[in-house]
Amino acid sequence: MKLLIKNGTVIDPGDRKITKADVLVTDGVISKVAPGLKDTADETYDAKGCYVMPGFIDLHVHLRDPGLEYKEDIQTGGAAALHGGFTTIVAMPNTKPVADKPDVINYVKHKAEAVTKVHVLQAGAVTKGQKGEELSDIRGMAAAGSPAISEDGKSVMNAQLYREGMKIAAEEGLAVLAHCEDINMVHGGVLNADAKSKKLGFAGITNSVEDVIVARDILLAKETGVRLHLCHCSTKDSVRMVELAKEEGLPVTAEVCPHHFCMTSDDITEDDANYKMNPPLRTKEDVEALKKGLADDIMDVIATDHAPHAAREKEQGIQKAPFGIVGLETAAALTYTELVKPGILTPMQMAEKMSYNPAKVLGLKKGTVAEGSHADLTIFDPEYEWVIDPAEFLSKGKNTPFGGKKVIGKVMATIVDGEIAYREK
Repeated sequence: MKLLIKNGTVIDPGDRKITKADVLVTDGVISKVAPGLKDTADETYDAKGCYVMPGFIDLHVHLRDPGLEYKEDIQTGGAAALHGGFTTIVAMPNTKPVADKPDVINYVKHKAEAVTKVHVLQAGAVTKGQKGEELSDIRGMAAAGSPAISEDGKSVMNAQLYREGMKIAAEEGLAVLAHCEDINMVHGGVLNADAKSKKLGFAGITNSVEDVIVARDILLAKETGVRLHLCHCSTKDSVRMVELAKEEGLPVTAEVCPHHFCMTSDDITEDDANYKMNPPLRTKEDVEALKKGLADDIMDVIATDHAPHAAREKEQGIQKAPFGIVGLETAAALTYTELVKPGILTPMQMAEKMSYNPAKVLGLKKGTVAEGSHADLTIFDPEYEWVIDPAEFLSKGKNTPFGGKKVIGKVMATIVDGEIAYREK
């Protein structure tokens, strides 16, 4: 099978070069990257005016499968991922049952192979049932193909137990994807602790809820040597602590979600649970620190924390509704609109943070557009203007505050294993 991608602008974070070139894919592998290719192919795609980027990799997705398929399942989540340009996604373990043993890892692996073309990697839970009391079968899950462990949705509050899990993860070559939240400090908070939460009459979540665990986890990574990846960072001090960890040469990386660099708590004007996510939307000062951290390459990754919920759940209002926002189908456009178009990030940095760096976090041989590389690619039109409409999402979840927002940049095609898995109509 040969696919020829013509007339595109190739962005390759592997060698940090942007070139006008054609790309020939042969049997799932990039075989040629050069201008004016004349090779015959089974299919030709005209990428004129578009970026040809390495396929996006999302380190933070909730597929809700098994057990919560009314919110999302592997098939619909996979469709949403392809729609958003993602070729590999990492599923979080807070399912029912929790992904805390090899048979759940295998269930996700085999179902994904049957129902979607997206590469789905299942993270294993750190503790059994995510109860924070006893370690999961980390070695068994590693053998089953899990690339990472995470207690996402909560932190392992027992530092000694967490340290032991980190040691095993380090021995098995797994990354630790850390949700940083001191549950003892939350006290029923649902929005950021600031003037806006007080005005709306809701209990607040302080920055220290996140920052205390960020500091702890960095120190544990320093001791254990594990690859620590900090999920959905939202505070200015998280950025500073990641910077200090890198200055010390620690194996620490961090991600920022589009909702955390696009919005502040000031954007919440009424009791609308589409604005309720964890961590919450922070202040302008925090958002500016996150943007600068991304621009300065302190923050390595842009991930979605795609968290779909049923409409009836989000209609309950901020106090009762679950935390979470969908993001797979809007991340690329929001990143381009809010960061690349204004000159905060370069197109190369976008490719690095959405593909190359996530691949490095997991140790995957992906994230480049070089000859001999795996042919997972995203075709992105940087001039396409459109309006986000949740009704057009392929995800079951429509819970987003971005409905009606005008954006620039759209995924035109998603190529997985050398074949076009999604094409914009």
